[in-house]
Formats: sequence, structure tokens, C-alpha cells
Amino acid sequence: MSGHDLGDSAEARVAAAYDSRAAEYVEIGGRIEQMDDRDIELIRRWRDETPGMLLDAGCGPGHWTRFLSGRGRDVIGVDISAEFLRRAGENHPALRFEQESLAALSAADGSVGGILAWYSLIHTDPAEAPAVLAEFARVLAPGGSLLLGFFVGEPREPFAHAVTMAYFWSADALDALLADAGFEVSFAEWREREPGEMSVRPHGALIARRVPWAG
Repeated sequence: MSGHDLGDSAEARVAAAYDSRAAEYVEIGGRIEQMDDRDIELIRRWRDETPGMLLDAGCGPGHWTRFLSGRGRDVIGVDISAEFLRRAGENHPALRFEQESLAALSAADGSVGGILAWYSLIHTDPAEAPAVLAEFARVLAPGGSLLLGFFVGEPREPFAHAVTMAYFWSADALDALLADAGFEVSFAEWREREPGEMSVRPHGALIARRVPWAG
């Protein structure tokens, strides 16, 4: 695992917040068995339908990275939290994890087949979200796939997440940003939460394809 200097930035503050609560997070949501069955099935289907190397963008403690690696898939997990990455490396030593900003990925242009960004954009200032999506488009191969998970609410409205400030999105608002970045949305879902899920806030997910002429 290599390091990345986040400096004195908003990302550094988010990373520090997660570093301080990593143990608590891992306890309540660091294993696939703790995830909702519908999310597992969606990500499984997306994984199996997406060729090429997979990037778990905002991998946390690495449970989804491990899941993506099933069936011998080539996968890399990236996150800004050093403590999450330390735990990911300990729990999944055969996998590769890197400390990277989602707005400045080390992957080469067009080298990634699919990106899972499962609730990893929620702490990004909405003004910075287009730059992150543009970076996703840069590293994705033409036709590559992006799966986003997010909290549904008034787009760009901040709320007091348990760890640090986060932002709501809607499928329509994200669709517009994705189109500007060179993506075409092919799937969207929304649902209320059920007892036992990690959050009480409504869930949303989108799958978008990088159009061949983008970039």
C-alpha cells in the first residue's frame, strides 16, 4: 500500500474523521454479511457484467473490494483514510490497496473496466463532484461502467452524517453531471430503508456507461 499526501484539504479532514472512527465503522459495517442482500445482488450482477480491471473507489475497510475480487477478478481498492487502508490490508492481504484522492487517481487513461463508487461521493463538496466524475471518465475505458451508491434527498443539500458532513443527491441531478462528464445512465434505483440497515436515509444507485466518444 502506498501513501498519498492530502495536505491541509477538505479531503484530509474527511480522512481524519474516518481515521478516528474506523474501528466503530468496521464493527457495524465492515463485512459483506452486514450488507443488504439487494445491494450485494446489484454489485454482484454489475461485477459479472463488467469486463476488465475493477476499481473500488472509496473502498473503506475493503469488504466490497474483496467481493469484487471474486471469480479471479483484478481489482484495486483506493481510499483517503489511512486507517481504513491499514485494516483493509490486514484483513485482505492478497489484495491491492492504495491511498488516493478520487479526483487524482493514479490509473492510466482508459485502463479501468469498471468503477464502484459505493457511497464514496457523499462527502465530496457538490462543486467538486464534476471533477471527480471527470476523473472517473478519464480512467475508464470507452464503454466502461460506473456504479454509484448515494443518499437520496434534495440534491447538494448537506446533512449531519455520523462521521462528517455529507450531501444528498438525486438520480436526476447526478444524471446531468454524469452526462456532462461523458456518461450515459443505464440503470437507476431508489428505495426506503428497512430495519437493520446501516442507515435510515433513502438509498439510491446508478449505473452509467462511459460513452465511446467521451474524453
